[in-house]
Amino acid sequence: MLNAAMIGLGWWGKRLVESVEGSDAIRFRRGVTFEPETVQDFAAKHTLAIGTDYAEVLADPAIEAVVLATPHTTHRAMVEAAAAAGKHIYCEKPFALAKADAAAALAACRPAGVTVGVGHHFRLMPSMQALRGWIDAGALGTIMHAEGNYSHDWLANAPPGGWRSAPEETRAGGMTGMGIHVLDCFRDLVGPMARVSALSKRRALALATGDTTAALVEFANGATGTLATTLKTPFIWRFAVYGENAWVESVSETRAVLHRSGAEPVVKDFAPNNHLGLNVTQFAEAASGREPFPIDHAGILATVAALEAVFRSADADGAWQEV
Repeated sequence: MLNAAMIGLGWWGKRLVESVEGSDAIRFRRGVTFEPETVQDFAAKHTLAIGTDYAEVLADPAIEAVVLATPHTTHRAMVEAAAAAGKHIYCEKPFALAKADAAAALAACRPAGVTVGVGHHFRLMPSMQALRGWIDAGALGTIMHAEGNYSHDWLANAPPGGWRSAPEETRAGGMTGMGIHVLDCFRDLVGPMARVSALSKRRALALATGDTTAALVEFANGATGTLATTLKTPFIWRFAVYGENAWVESVSETRAVLHRSGAEPVVKDFAPNNHLGLNVTQFAEAASGREPFPIDHAGILATVAALEAVFRSADADGAWQEV
């Protein structure tokens, strides 16, 4: 059993704690928040000791791991501090906003011998696992193109003073909250990305960095991809991979479809799973020495590098940027 501390107890930090409630792999013993008075009932329900000092948690020998659900710009320093204290680290996405910061944070973790996990749990949705199975079985043949759209309006009315609305935290519209999931699934199912051309526009929300982003991607293997995300439209998740022999799509967490020439689509419906909790559990098992975390350091770095390339391209009005 891995004893952990939850750093950041906003709505997502609470979701992370709840995702592994009753787990025999990890338990949360402590929590850190700047607003302890707002989480007293939650802390009592989950038996969390609440404090406001991250350094105090890092000095606690009973805590073996930290889970970070904090503003994106804080991640590098918090990861480096945890590594120096010998704590395993699960960091919410994006792991960093710049490749150099991600590389420095990961470099601090290697000599410390600590496990690093990251919150890319969409690859574990049942429909995405079905896509992985079809691709691995060779049903698609050569992959030609991929496309992904993850958009919703759940945060459209977020308080303007909150950190998620700050331009230094939420760059290129929904990329840090939603589009990064598409980027990581691109990396997972198609391969490393080589260059990106992106536009980010302000259409309906008063956000300095825009609310709608689109990107064209060239993969290192020659395939192409398109990405879209907006912060002001009803929910959509759709991810598709097109091959020379067939194409597959995830249209929800639990439905995947295989399309082949001259045949009816093969629709697969699955029971929902706790993919967020599964991702945290994979981290806990890796930290306990059972199985490596499925995304290695190179994979974490590749997704951050692609995200940074989207930022640079959007800032340059769509100019191609190397990943």
